[in-house]
Amino acid sequence: MRILFIGDVVGHCGRACVGRLLPGLRARYGIDFTVANGENAAGGLGATPDVLAELLGFGVDAITLGNHTWRKKELAPALDRLDRVVRPANYPAGVPGQGSAVFDTANGHKVGVMNLIGRVYMDPVDCPFAAAEREVTAMRERTPVVLVDFHAEATSEKVAMGWYLDGRCTAVIGTHTHVQTADERVLPNGSAYITDVGMTGPLDSVIGIERQRVLHRFLTGIPTEFRVPNDRPGLCGAVIDADEETGRARSIERVQEISPDNG
Repeated sequence: MRILFIGDVVGHCGRACVGRLLPGLRARYGIDFTVANGENAAGGLGATPDVLAELLGFGVDAITLGNHTWRKKELAPALDRLDRVVRPANYPAGVPGQGSAVFDTANGHKVGVMNLIGRVYMDPVDCPFAAAEREVTAMRERTPVVLVDFHAEATSEKVAMGWYLDGRCTAVIGTHTHVQTADERVLPNGSAYITDVGMTGPLDSVIGIERQRVLHRFLTGIPTEFRVPNDRPGLCGAVIDADEETGRARSIERVQEISPDNG
């Protein structure tokens, strides 16, 4: 089984990138299942039901979120009915939505998808390691193929999660920093790992935001409205080749695809 994970989709530019590039990537890599992080798909900060539906319409099979899950007021009341969207599992009990889910693929297999957020340099949440233990154990009763999106700031916390889950999930994919790292590998017990898969959107930006606006804030300290440009749109992600019977990853490959048109 081949799984494509698409890094943090930023604004309209990122969504348009997914629409243009996903069909070719699916054909080229023989993709069976596609997951995208969509927490910044609406204007570069947060998500709405409409923009998530747009991503699903492009052929994305499941969407993960992150620390901006509650940023758009429209999303929270809709999460309980969005069965292909997974928000962080280590939010407190009782919040809307699901922290993990098992999905059917077109070729008859099942894929478990889980979302977590980190605690280092992030807002207070429940322990991501305890949540990972609980949710991964439950999903593995239904399928050996389990993918974890760890949406975290600190490299050390992400690496620690990779080692913690090695051999108990198919892949630990880092998101949130929007900068693709070059440390993809299959860990000794069979879990694929990458610290950050990167972002999908304007690559000639400051992690998805217009350069001049970010520079103005750094140079003056004066807050300014952040906007998502359309400069050199591209898709960053990773392809994981997994054994359907054992859930072990055979390989992980970084992907960076430049869109031929602006978003």
